[in-house]
Amino acid sequence: MRLLQPDPAAALLGLRAMKTVAAAGGAMSPVRRSLLDAARRVVLKIDADIDSLAPIAPTEFAAGFPQGQLREQFVDGLMVMTLADGVPSREMVAAAEDFAGVIGVSTPALADIRLLAERHMTLFKLDFLRRSQIADIMKDQLGQTGPLGLARAVLTMRGVMEDPALAARYRAWNDLPEGSLGRSLVQFYAEHGFSLPGERKGFPEAGLHHDLCHVLGDYGTDPEGEVQVAAFTAGFKEKTPIFLLLFALLIFSAGVNVRPSKEDFTTVGVLGKPGMAERMFAALERGARVNQDLTDKWDYWAYVALPLDEVRRRLNILPKA
Repeated sequence: MRLLQPDPAAALLGLRAMKTVAAAGGAMSPVRRSLLDAARRVVLKIDADIDSLAPIAPTEFAAGFPQGQLREQFVDGLMVMTLADGVPSREMVAAAEDFAGVIGVSTPALADIRLLAERHMTLFKLDFLRRSQIADIMKDQLGQTGPLGLARAVLTMRGVMEDPALAARYRAWNDLPEGSLGRSLVQFYAEHGFSLPGERKGFPEAGLHHDLCHVLGDYGTDPEGEVQVAAFTAGFKEKTPIFLLLFALLIFSAGVNVRPSKEDFTTVGVLGKPGMAERMFAALERGARVNQDLTDKWDYWAYVALPLDEVRRRLNILPKA
């Protein structure tokens, strides 16, 4: 999911369209304005006064905006905009749908955001989760351990049971050399009070790549860190990466809990914090340079005894910008 840069004329059309959506149904919020300005500087790289930009009709936009992947990226940007500052209004989602429709981009993610705006919460969560990385993790867990193993992993995640043998395999990482990937992950868990796979409330093994990306990317676990690690992971994820990024934004910028676990902490408007939108874009670009999809059955066991810097070198994880 690499960020593409349009030519200046197309970039200006995109910026006007995004502002039109951000202001649909009322005044544009400061959080959405902050996101729009970050997109202007970091992604579009043009000089423009956002406050003086005129709105644009979808047909005028479509007539001048190039065909191809840029159109899909533009709609991804619209969806990020809708979730930047609380649950979007129906008017905002309708405006996003108008622009997506006129350029021929159809995505189930936008249909899910429509369900959210209309407060069809059960339908929204069910459909979103079945298309998200959570479904990918459960499918991978099923493939690795079979139905009984999947059931055990889910019950362990919910805190109903534990798997001592599995937990012991991961606790053994604490005996690996200081500074190795495996020992760094165990220390990361201990510092944050997280459970290892196999321990009560521990996440399934098939989803361990998320916390490994926290360690490899040096991202925190506060809302800002979670959005950055989601963007980083979306950068290298080959299948439906936008759902992964939207998952984090729903929780930490729209204030909607879509987790399958009992955890229910949410925040609103994290993208409005100074420099946060820029850090999200930087994490996305950093992830796009990773040389393999770490969400797709990555064999992390082959790396756990290696020093962190060596793992980063092998995976082409560059230093933070």
